[in-house]
Amino acid sequence: MTYHSGILLGRIVKAHGFDGTVTVKLERAFIENYSQPESVFLEIEGKPVPFFISRSVFSGSDTLHLGFSGYDSVDKVAEFAGCRIFLTSEAEENEDDFLAEDMIGYILISGEEELVGRIREMTENSGQIIMTVSTDNGKEILVPFHEDLLISFDRKKKKIVMDLPEGLMDIN
Repeated sequence: MTYHSGILLGRIVKAHGFDGTVTVKLERAFIENYSQPESVFLEIEGKPVPFFISRSVFSGSDTLHLGFSGYDSVDKVAEFAGCRIFLTSEAEENEDDFLAEDMIGYILISGEEELVGRIREMTENSGQIIMTVSTDNGKEILVPFHEDLLISFDRKKKKIVMDLPEGLMDIN
């Protein structure tokens, strides 16, 4: 379980009920793409503190109700109001930090081994990273950078292989 400060799930609004459940207002990126993680980090006094999730109820819209292992009363979770919640990352930490901007100049290959183009720009938009890719014929396409789409990442060859959603090349 690794803390990843770049993946903000949401913010705790208040305690919910009497069993230690909290109400979380989700970030826009997770409203339609929420999948229950096993653990999260709460930012308490500016420091990440790990918590295991014992129960999770997505109530639709932008609201999530979470319960944490070992926290079974309102008194135990009342102090969490206002805390930001970050997702954990299963990826191992690299010896040096690697930022999204470091991928500028990499080539992007589709899952079918076709050259898509070269990454010209990386933009974070509401928690989602968007790559601007220049193709060989001078066209620019926008591609979401998401770990679920990533097949391989080679820093030495400056090459990224992704399973691009069907029709993405057609709409750009």
